[in-house]
Amino acid sequence: MDGNERLELPVADDALPFDPDETTIEDADVFDLLEPAVQEWWLEEFGEFVPENEGFFTPPQRGAIPKIHEGTNTLVCAPTGSGKTMSSFLSIIDTLYERDREAPDGLENSVYCLYVSPLKSLANDIHRNLEVPLAGIEEIVAERDGDESMGEIRHAIRHGDTASSERQKMLEETPHILNTTPETLAILLNSPKFREKLRTVEYVIVDEIHSLAAGKRGTHLAVSLERLEAMAEGEITRIGCSATIEPLSRVAEFLVGRTEPGGDPRDYDIVDARFAREFDLRLECPTDDLINTPREIVQQRFYRRLHEHIQNHTNTIVFTNTRSGAERVLHNLREGFDAYDEDNSGCHHGSLSKEVRQRIEERLKDGDLDVVTSSTSLELGIDMPHVDLVVQVGSPKSVAALLQRVGRAGHRVGQTVTGRVIALDRDELLECAVMLKKAQDGFVDSVSIPENAQDVAAQHVYGMAIAEIRPEAELKGILRRAYPYRNYSEDEYESLMRYLTAEYAGLEEKNVYAKVWRDENDPPDGEHHYEEYPVGERLIGKRGRLARVIYMTNIGTIPDSFTCDVKTRASDEWVGQLDEQYLDTLEKGDVFVLGGDHFEYRYRRGSKVYVDRTSARPTVPSWYSERLPLSYDLGCEILDFQGELLERYEAGGPPRVRAWLREFPLDDDSVRAIARLFDYQCQYAGRESVSTQDRLAIEVVRDRDEYERHYYVHSNYGRKVNDGLSRLLAYRCAQEATANVRVAVADNGFVLSMPLNRKVDIEGVIDDLESEQVRADLRASLSGTDLLQRYFRINATRSLMILKRYKGYEKSASEQQVSSEMLLGFAEDLEEFAVIEETYREILEDKLNVDEIEDIVAAIDAGDLSVSRRLLDSPTPRAFGLATLSASDVVLAEDESAALQAFHERVLEEIGEESMAGLTAGSEDE
Repeated sequence: MDGNERLELPVADDALPFDPDETTIEDADVFDLLEPAVQEWWLEEFGEFVPENEGFFTPPQRGAIPKIHEGTNTLVCAPTGSGKTMSSFLSIIDTLYERDREAPDGLENSVYCLYVSPLKSLANDIHRNLEVPLAGIEEIVAERDGDESMGEIRHAIRHGDTASSERQKMLEETPHILNTTPETLAILLNSPKFREKLRTVEYVIVDEIHSLAAGKRGTHLAVSLERLEAMAEGEITRIGCSATIEPLSRVAEFLVGRTEPGGDPRDYDIVDARFAREFDLRLECPTDDLINTPREIVQQRFYRRLHEHIQNHTNTIVFTNTRSGAERVLHNLREGFDAYDEDNSGCHHGSLSKEVRQRIEERLKDGDLDVVTSSTSLELGIDMPHVDLVVQVGSPKSVAALLQRVGRAGHRVGQTVTGRVIALDRDELLECAVMLKKAQDGFVDSVSIPENAQDVAAQHVYGMAIAEIRPEAELKGILRRAYPYRNYSEDEYESLMRYLTAEYAGLEEKNVYAKVWRDENDPPDGEHHYEEYPVGERLIGKRGRLARVIYMTNIGTIPDSFTCDVKTRASDEWVGQLDEQYLDTLEKGDVFVLGGDHFEYRYRRGSKVYVDRTSARPTVPSWYSERLPLSYDLGCEILDFQGELLERYEAGGPPRVRAWLREFPLDDDSVRAIARLFDYQCQYAGRESVSTQDRLAIEVVRDRDEYERHYYVHSNYGRKVNDGLSRLLAYRCAQEATANVRVAVADNGFVLSMPLNRKVDIEGVIDDLESEQVRADLRASLSGTDLLQRYFRINATRSLMILKRYKGYEKSASEQQVSSEMLLGFAEDLEEFAVIEETYREILEDKLNVDEIEDIVAAIDAGDLSVSRRLLDSPTPRAFGLATLSASDVVLAEDESAALQAFHERVLEEIGEESMAGLTAGSEDE
C-alpha cells in the first residue's frame, strides 16, 4: 500500500478528530501492518492526529514498527517521551496476538519476548504500560467477537526482589513477555527449569541501552544475550531503545553482537530520531560578575529566578549534581517562599528509601507536585506527562546528560522541551555555554564501551560450565560473539583459564579454589570422558558441589561500597566517616574537610582511615566522588571554543567577543561574565595563558604563605583524563624533585604542588613523556595506592575470587576489603594473573582514559600540541577554580563561600582593571 493513500480505518468516521476523506495520512503503510483490533486500540488510545507527526505515529514509531515487524535488529534512538519503547512493544504485541489467534492451542507456555531494563523501577513502569494495550485489545476483541475473547498474552516482572512464590508460579504459568534486569537474566540462564522456558524467545528489548553500554553491566548483558542466542530455537530479534547517544553504529553493534568470532556484526538498522523534538534551551546566570557579587546576593537572585520558573510552569524538575545539592535546594525553596511545602514539593535521589522514591514518582506522574529536586535518579525513562520544565543547576558535564535530563519535560512529540541551565560558577558557566551551543548544533558526546573485562568473563565462563559440560570452542565462541569481547585474545583467555582452574601455586592455600575443569575428553580411564563428544575434543565443566549456589548468589557487576571510620593517628580519636569512593581521590598528604575541620590523609587499614589534624588548605573538595566527570569530547569542544574566542578577542576585544557570544543560547549576564573572564585573563597573562586544541597552557605560582610551588595545568580534557595525566606527571616530578608531589584535579585542569625549595622543569618533564611508555608509567604510579586496593577488591569479588555470600554468611564490603588486602600482595606476584590485570585495565582504560592520554602525549611529541608556561605572582582567572577547589562546592556552598570570596578579592586586587600587568619580571630563581 502506498504511504500516501487514504487509509480505511476500522472505526466510524465521525469518531475521528479529522475528516478521513480530506486528510492524507503519511504513515498509513505503517498502520496497515497492524491487526485490526490493534489498530482500533491504537486509535482509541493515541488516535489524535498530530500535525507535528504528520500522522498517528511519532518519528521513532514510524521508523521502528516496520523494521521490528520484519524481524530486523533495530536500535531506536530518540528523546525521552517520543514513544520509542511503545514502538518496540506494539509490533511484538501485534505479532503475539496474531499468532495466538491463528494457533489452535494459542501461545506456548513459555517466553517469547524479554524486556531488559537497567532499573527495577523502570521494569515496573513498563509493566504497567503493557497492561493498558493488552487489556484494551482484549476488550475490543471481546466486544467484536461476542463471548470469544483472545487468549491471554501474559506478562510478568522478574528481578532480585521477586518473591519465591511468584518465581514458582512463573514456571507453571509462564509469562509470554518477561520484564527483567541484566543480573536476573544471567541467573535465569543458569536456572535448570526456567532456562528451558527461554528457548522460545524471539524478541529481546534492551531499554535505556545508553546507560548500560558504558559500564560492566552492559558487558555482562552482552554475553548473556549471546548465551541466550546460542540456546534459542530460532534467531532472536534484538531491539535497543536509547536516548541521545553517539556513535550510533557502535551502540548498535554492541546490541547485536557478531555472527561468529572474528566475523561481521549481525545485520541491523538504526532509527535515528534523536532530534525529533523541539528544544528550548537557555543558559542563565544570576549576575554578570560571579567574583565580586557577594555570595548571598547570588543566592538570593538564584532562588528568586528559580521560584519564578517554577511558578510559571505546571510541574518542574530541578536537577543538581549531588544529592546534598538536591536536598539543599528543596530546603531553601521551602524556607524562602511560602509557596512550597511537603504537599507540593519533594526530593528524589538514590540515598532515599525505595518507598519514598516511589511515592515521589507517583505524585510527579499524577501532576501533584509543583517541583521535585533530584541528582541523577530521575534521568531514566519513567513517564512524567505533566512536567513542562527542567532546570539544571550547574553543569551536567556532557551534552548527552543534558539532553537526557531536559528530555523529562514536554513528554510527547509535538511539545517543546523546555530546559534552563543556571550556572553559579565561572568555570561551569563556560562549560554550559559550550554545551548548550553544541546541543543546539546536534553534537553528542561519544560513549566508551569497556572491552575484554576479565571479571565479567570469569562469571560467564563459570556460568556456562555450570549450565552444561560443553566443548571449549563453543564456550569461547559465545564469549567472542559479544561485542565487548570481539577482540579477546588467546593470551587473555588463557590467563583467565589459569585463574579459573587454579593453576597458580599457593592459590588454594589462600582459599581460592578451581571453579572449572578443562580436559581433552580422555578415554574412559581418564578423569573426564563423555561419549557424545569425540576423544581429544577439549571440554569444560564445573568444579565443586556448591558451584551453582555460589554462582547464583554472587554474580553481578554492581560493587558493594561502605563508609570508612576516620581516626586521628595521634590519639585514635574518631572524627567522622568518609564514603569509600571518596578515597579514590586521596593520596598520602592530601587535605580534606570533615565536620568543619581540616585533616591530612595518611593511610587506610581495611575500613579505617588514619589522618592528622592540619591547618593547611584542602586539596580535594567534599563533592569530588559524587559528581559526574566532564566528557572528554566536550572538553575538546571547550578548547575549540577558547581558540575561536581568542581570535575574536584579538580582532576586536571584548565587544567582538560579546557580539559572538550573543549567537549562543545565553542570557546577557552570561555573555558579559564570560567576556569579562577572558578579558581579565588575556590582560593579566596574555593569550598564551589560555589552552586551545593546539596549546597546553601551564602557569607556575609561588605561594610563599603556604611555602609551596603550584603548577596549574590547564588541560581541559575532563576529570578522567586529568586524573590520569596528573598522576603520570606527579610520578615523574616526584622522581626528578625527590619530593612528595600533591595533586588536586578538576575537569578543566589539575594542580601539582611541591615545597618551594623544590622545583622541576615542567616543560622538560612533559617533553620527556613518550606515548608508548604512558601505560607502563601510569601503571607504575598506581602501585601501592588505595585506588588499586579498592579496585582489586571490586574485581576480586566480581571474579568470585572473594565470595560475598557463602554457606549462608554474607561478607560486608568492608570485610571484602580486608580479604582483598590480604590477597593483593600475593596476587601481584603471580605472572599475568587475570584479576590483577583486569584491575589495572579497568583503572587505566575505564577510569583514567589512558588512550586519550596517549593521544595527547603523541600530539606533544609530534609538535601538534605546544606547551606554554607562564610564571605568575598569583593564579590567573582561568585558574581560580583550580586554586580554590575546596571552596567551589557544586550547589550554593554557603559554608565555604567566605573563603572563596576572600581568595577572589585578593586575586582581583592584583589584576585590578587599572593595573593589569601581572606578569612577574625576571627569572624563577630571583
